[in-house]
Amino acid sequence: MATRQDRNQPTKKKLRKGRTIFAVILVIILAIAGFGFYQYKSSLNAAEADNNMKDFEFNGQKAEDVNDLNVLLIGSDSRGKDQGRSDSLLIAHYDTKSKSPKLVSIMRDTYVDIPGYGLNKINAAYSFGGPELVRQTIKENFGVNIEYYVVANFEGFPKIVDTLAPNGIEIDAEKDMSKNIEANIKAGKQTMDGETLLQYARFRHDAESDFGRVRRQQQVLNALKDQAQSIGTVTKLPSLIGTMQGYTNTNVTTGMMISIGKDFVLGNAKDMKDFRLPVDGTYKNVRNSHGSVLDIDVAANAKALQDFLND
Repeated sequence: MATRQDRNQPTKKKLRKGRTIFAVILVIILAIAGFGFYQYKSSLNAAEADNNMKDFEFNGQKAEDVNDLNVLLIGSDSRGKDQGRSDSLLIAHYDTKSKSPKLVSIMRDTYVDIPGYGLNKINAAYSFGGPELVRQTIKENFGVNIEYYVVANFEGFPKIVDTLAPNGIEIDAEKDMSKNIEANIKAGKQTMDGETLLQYARFRHDAESDFGRVRRQQQVLNALKDQAQSIGTVTKLPSLIGTMQGYTNTNVTTGMMISIGKDFVLGNAKDMKDFRLPVDGTYKNVRNSHGSVLDIDVAANAKALQDFLND
């Protein structure tokens, strides 16, 4: 007849086996987390050592909808203290509840009222007062609150792209491009490294000028989003976030980058919708003391932008 001790032996063995399996899983998780943190810190330190961007003050305002995040994206080819005008200006919008990303491109020659400086091209706001004045300008003219900002210089962009996609990004180039750029790009599908992709996105030496460039910027950003959702990007996420932080100046927290980045690399984010300011039929090309500008219907563009973000 089996004793109580004998009957308890299988249960004790199961408990010991369960604790052993749990301990092994915990060790694996800690090892992965430790390696991820090492990748993040190594990439961050390397990028920061290679970057000389200045710091900015930014008084961000939360979006009216608590689920919405609005991030001001500024591309700059400035170096050191000479920040110059913004070369690219966008608003990245993300609805954390519906997982819906949206991207707004603002034409650099858009003629607006810059607080404290009067009427000028919107890209002058960055030169006058950094991302904070750009935020104020967008708020005053278009009625949109922006809580976060990212300033990226064009020295760091190729390195961010090459971290995300070491084998390059596939792009269907719209046309042949070689005038006033270092790359010699031919029309058609091809794989571009970070530097070539930057040249493609910045090209504006044709009849379309900045209109074509804004379209190509959106094409490039959509291609980068698709790459972020490809298999294998999850393992690169710590290194990618470290590289992005090191080559940019931003108030976006590491936790927020991980949270949003996870949505993209795991395929939870929906397709990205694009938008351009000014919208067709709401502006005129004119020349004045500031050169060639886009004289816009401010009210019409403000409504169009708010409708797009709130849809």
